Amino acid sequence: MIGSIDCMHWQWKNCPTAWQGDYGNRKGQKSIILEAVAGFDTWVWHAFFGVAGSQNDLNVQGQSPVFNDVLRGQGPNITYQVNNTVYQTGYYLVDGIYPRWTTFVKSIPNPRSQKQKLFATYQEGYRKDV
Repeated sequence: MIGSIDCMHWQWKNCPTAWQGDYGNRKGQKSIILEAVAGFDTWVWHAFFGVAGSQNDLNVQGQSPVFNDVLRGQGPNITYQVNNTVYQTGYYLVDGIYPRWTTFVKSIPNPRSQKQKLFATYQEGYRKDV
């Protein structure tokens, strides 16, 4: 696991009038979006503030430099094995809004067995450490 990635929306109470159209959401609230990546030890190693007009997490992800190497196929070389299958690409723990990329691992959407529920609970806990 490379880390957990998530976005946080900070309310901007004193947003200048000229910028309110760029930093407002559909509810009329003004906010700045911060994307952060934290490792398993909760050390934040990437932070990116969304630019004007990026009112949701996916727009921020599209502008963030953290995935430039991944898109070029030049991500960090991380070798690990799961169920006797060797993988060469690192992964990020994410929530459900992110696209279905091999570098994103989402939680089990509807865990049924006790084992799946426990796994989903731990995985979501680590993801929320960001």
